[in-house]
Amino acid sequence: MAGIFKAYDIRGIYGEQLNEEVATKIGRAFVTFLGCKKVLIAQDMRPHSEPLFKALSEGITMQGADIIHIGLASSPMSYYANGFLDCDAGIMITASHNPGEWNGFKLSKAQAVPISGETGIADVERIVEEEDFAPVADVKGTISTFDITEEYVKHVKQFAHLKRPVKIVADMGNSMGIIESKALEGIVDFVPMFDTLDGTFPNHEANPLDLETLEDLQEKVRSGSYDFGVSFDGDADRVGFVDEKGDIIPMDIITALIAKDLLTKEKGVILYDLRSSWAVKEEIEAAGGTPMMSRVGHTFIKQQMRENNAIFAGEVSGHYYFRDNYTTESSSMAVICVANIVSASDKPLSELIKPIRRYFSSGEINSKVEDKQAVLDTIKKNYSDANIFELDGVSVEYSDWWFNVRCSNTEPFIRLNLEAKTADLMEEKRDEVLAIIRG
Repeated sequence: MAGIFKAYDIRGIYGEQLNEEVATKIGRAFVTFLGCKKVLIAQDMRPHSEPLFKALSEGITMQGADIIHIGLASSPMSYYANGFLDCDAGIMITASHNPGEWNGFKLSKAQAVPISGETGIADVERIVEEEDFAPVADVKGTISTFDITEEYVKHVKQFAHLKRPVKIVADMGNSMGIIESKALEGIVDFVPMFDTLDGTFPNHEANPLDLETLEDLQEKVRSGSYDFGVSFDGDADRVGFVDEKGDIIPMDIITALIAKDLLTKEKGVILYDLRSSWAVKEEIEAAGGTPMMSRVGHTFIKQQMRENNAIFAGEVSGHYYFRDNYTTESSSMAVICVANIVSASDKPLSELIKPIRRYFSSGEINSKVEDKQAVLDTIKKNYSDANIFELDGVSVEYSDWWFNVRCSNTEPFIRLNLEAKTADLMEEKRDEVLAIIRG
């Protein structure tokens, strides 16, 4: 059980760190902590998700709470169901993009407000470890079922306003994109890949951040005549994109495209994570929106969206958050927004994104560092003539280049993202900053 309680979820290797006994205790602790009465539960396609559901449910109902079980669903569908069915808590059984031997739980309060390490996961951990559960209820809770698919599909399809047919390839990765993509049916013409549910991931891991997993998608797009391709992660709360040539599109560039589509209907606040290109902020402003920088991490972003009534937020990791999906991710809504943009232009996607890719980025570079604070202090000292801010790690901004360094919460790593107005300057400054980080 050691180490399964993470910053954003509960996650571990099934049979070693996470088993039915632990799941039952987590269910009891969850109800003890929240005092919830009606819990939404969904699960992914991993073979151990069903036994974990049964064990988790035993703990929840033992404490007197009722369960609405929506069965196999993506994380975005589970968040929508939490709000739509007016539950006061939700649990998604998934290990997201992790390999098949992993599983876990994503926890949320009413209206799909996420529970993080700081806002409840640490409390659940303490209750489990100390077995400090509330007394068993006199009347056991009930379990009912509901199929959210039809309602979610109807909800997502409202965002489509295509001007012409759009044809795409969708790599489901044998995971929950298969169910999430039902919202695309009748909106875009899509050719599915790896569309049989299989929690052992027989073709590749469902993780679009690992660029090797996109190779099959790239090859398929290049073999035919398609407008673009998409790849879902394991629980379909993230999605990656390739253009009509099969070339990978940086996820912050997709943030700019989605923002431009949504801002045609309503002006308002759009959040972008602080690793994003300068171009994202500029595109939001050009489309009449109000750009607002956010720190990294879904719990922070969702809170900031609520505080500012933000329409949308995009994260460099491929999470795309919509106010109208209870301020949570919806990968199918992201795909539809990009399809809207493509359908409204006579240019292919590669041409639409070319002017947005006007700066030169290092991508995220990880360096193993023992004394991370010393590195941050040195950076602040060496670049004291810059605009420095500490929203998340240390950000350093000059007129023609910028960078951000952040510390990993769980590993001895410092992560560098750097961008400049020319390729030569980017390479020069990247090497300069890395020399400081790696000492």
